[in-house]
Amino acid sequence: MGKTYPFRGAFPPVWNPIAYLDYNNLWRTMDNMGKEIPADAPWEAPHAEEWDKMTMKDLIDKLCWTKTARRFASLFVNINVTSEPHEVSALWFLWYVKQCGGTTRIFSVTNGGQERKFVGGSGQVSERIMDRLGDRVKLRRPVTFVDQSGDNIIIETLNHELYECRYVISAIPPTLTAKIHFNPELPPERNQLIQRLPMGAIIKCMMYYKDAFWKKKDYCGCMIIEDEEAPISITLDDTKPDGSLPAIMGFILARKADRLAKLHKEIRKKKICELYAKVLGSQEALQVRNPQPVVVLLASTAPGSLKDQKLQLRLPGRFQSLGGSRGAGLRRWSTFGARLHNTPPFLQVLSALGKVAKKDIRVQEPESKDVPSVEITHTFWERNLPSVTGLLKIIGFSTSVTALGIVAYKFRLLTRS
Repeated sequence: MGKTYPFRGAFPPVWNPIAYLDYNNLWRTMDNMGKEIPADAPWEAPHAEEWDKMTMKDLIDKLCWTKTARRFASLFVNINVTSEPHEVSALWFLWYVKQCGGTTRIFSVTNGGQERKFVGGSGQVSERIMDRLGDRVKLRRPVTFVDQSGDNIIIETLNHELYECRYVISAIPPTLTAKIHFNPELPPERNQLIQRLPMGAIIKCMMYYKDAFWKKKDYCGCMIIEDEEAPISITLDDTKPDGSLPAIMGFILARKADRLAKLHKEIRKKKICELYAKVLGSQEALQVRNPQPVVVLLASTAPGSLKDQKLQLRLPGRFQSLGGSRGAGLRRWSTFGARLHNTPPFLQVLSALGKVAKKDIRVQEPESKDVPSVEITHTFWERNLPSVTGLLKIIGFSTSVTALGIVAYKFRLLTRS
């Protein structure tokens, strides 16, 4: 493993000036490309076909000159969509980052994607809904059949229970709908599309400690680890808001998740604790209490398939898909399909049932009053520094002008003599 050093801000500092130009151009170009992509219809972007056929690896290789920038760009993809750069469509990834506020917002803790948490946990949202609905909520009943051939929809579960309803909303990952039979059958194009929606992989590792020892060193608990041999790529402080249950949440991402999932949990725990001890320079990292792994999967979009997303999301009949494995229905931070609906499916259903008037439908969530977001701004140099290619052109132009000047000067001397 290489050196460790503290830093502030969204991204680790880059000391090599050429690598810095490469970094700066990468984030700037990705944000500028994202601005061209319509939020509700990315397939209508001016360069949609070209960018959709391109993988993020293709784009990174095209934009980055230095190994430093390419390595961190790959980590950026791993962290945000739990997949490898060669697995995802550049158009889809650029849209995804744009929806989350851009490259800086999505990666930042303060004023960014990792800043806010629910007091008591986000699981309370579904738990409180369940409390209000009572025994109408049915758990552990996987759906196997959806029949839309009659006036109402008939749902059959694995244990052969039948339910009748007017509308159905699916909030499961798109690939799991392949396990459900439909009458009438879904379009064959949609079934083909589902096969081109790979699932990324991530293992969240919660390490609980006696106290937040990292804060004694004035560390925030966020670590970015670029070493290929390190099991964890990024961490966050997951201590409760009142200071109880000090914890570091680490992420084993993409290829590393596939690799480490095969190891026994005690071996995984040992590797992670030793890594934290080395990075943080503290043996207290070895004194972990009750580690908890959580496996999470996230659907991404393979190259060449985002332009067909309307087929996946706009299902025939009264079966509508949120299309996401997390974050569905949000204005920003959407994952797969939530933002691709002009109106979220649950609002469409409530409106169709006469529960909500169309004029009262609010697609955008209100800004938080407790923790308002601050506009992301960029410095003059971040906006105007040349890329490595631009620098080479400047150097080449300057060299050419200088050479011409020298030739002209010598020619003048010759003509005088």
